Amino acid sequence: MSVVKSERRPRSALTRVLVVDDEADIRELIDLTLVRMGLAAECAGSVHEALAALAQEDFQLCLTDMRLPDGDGLEIVRHIAECHAQMPVAVITAFGSAENAVAALKAGAFDYLAKPVSLDQLRSLVKSALRLPDARQDNDPLHALIGESPGMQQVRAMIEKLARSQAPIYISGESGSGKELGARLIHKRSARTTGPFVPVNCGAIPENLMESEFFGYRKGAFTGADNDREGFFQAATGGTLFLDEVADLPLAMQVKLLRAIQEKRVRKVGSVTEEPVDVRIICATHRNLRECVDKGFFRQDLYYRLNVIELRMPPLRERLEDIAPLVSSILERLQGDTRSMLSSAALKALELYPFPGNVRELENILERATALSSGDVIECEDLHLEPDDKGGAEVGRGSETLDDYLNRIERQAILEALQKTDGNRTAAARLLGVTFRSMRYRLERLGID
Repeated sequence: MSVVKSERRPRSALTRVLVVDDEADIRELIDLTLVRMGLAAECAGSVHEALAALAQEDFQLCLTDMRLPDGDGLEIVRHIAECHAQMPVAVITAFGSAENAVAALKAGAFDYLAKPVSLDQLRSLVKSALRLPDARQDNDPLHALIGESPGMQQVRAMIEKLARSQAPIYISGESGSGKELGARLIHKRSARTTGPFVPVNCGAIPENLMESEFFGYRKGAFTGADNDREGFFQAATGGTLFLDEVADLPLAMQVKLLRAIQEKRVRKVGSVTEEPVDVRIICATHRNLRECVDKGFFRQDLYYRLNVIELRMPPLRERLEDIAPLVSSILERLQGDTRSMLSSAALKALELYPFPGNVRELENILERATALSSGDVIECEDLHLEPDDKGGAEVGRGSETLDDYLNRIERQAILEALQKTDGNRTAAARLLGVTFRSMRYRLERLGID
């Protein structure tokens, strides 16, 4: 069967979209919508036809159904992710097929549409996808992530991948490890970069005000509601809503948040109608969210809705080679061109310090040291580290458990081996003296992609 083509307009100068669906009426509906948007559509009815079209022509966007006569739409998603990495792809799923949508997002899809297809949602998705920035742009915000350790290289690669999706993201990591920075960089590299980035500290909002703060309220809804007010969801429309310390949300609010995320609609306090919102959710917490679910503190359904894709921000003790460039950057920000220098002893002391507060603590230490140092060189005593913390790297770090200590050492060794072998896992396993099967198990256990 040959590729089904639309034939109503010259295509040479138009943005091209590949539409893959085995239902002719849906292809026609999407085709007409794209034409009215000034785009050119190429239609295919199967996986085979889609792959043939991708091999023959260049496209700027692909829309594919999940169920096709000769295969699965995921095949197309994975093919585009491997062979056309800069092309966004969105999937069309049957109503209520959340598992298919999540699988597609994890495979690299930009976003998804549920059948029956809403034309307003289709137009919004297409506009967002075509606004995706070029990964090769010179003003890459990823430069804000300082350090060339294997862990930070992995974070940059992950952010680049996540920025090209609309999937909800869960950012894990210790306090001060840069979770909000990671969220901001995902937003800046995404199609939503021109929209607002709204950070919310879920642990800082009184429980009795949460609903009105998140969803807004109508005038007269309660005592003191003198005017209509927008909530966080409305403020973040067209952009990203960052929910920091999401584990601190009470269970009652978790239910309401789940509905808002699922339905993409919110109801203001005092209103009888819901209104649509267009936000991308990124959440973070320093706590183990899985453990919170197991203990009954966090809803399992909300956990699976938020944790579509996880980004782990490594603690500073796992990337000691980044301390020197971080110190240089922080001192430049604090003092400008006349910045002080760290003595070799002071730098060594920092490299042996456990940093329970991670990069945030390093900033505080250096800010204090610059204020207290009497010359152009910051000495070890200017850092005011606890004596027990200096040189503690050989016997564990602060309150770190033995398991944590061993996992950290193992993770560092694996990342260094992968770096030396350019990511070749077989060669890395050989370098470490373990079997490939053992290597694969360790990668999964330690969460190394």
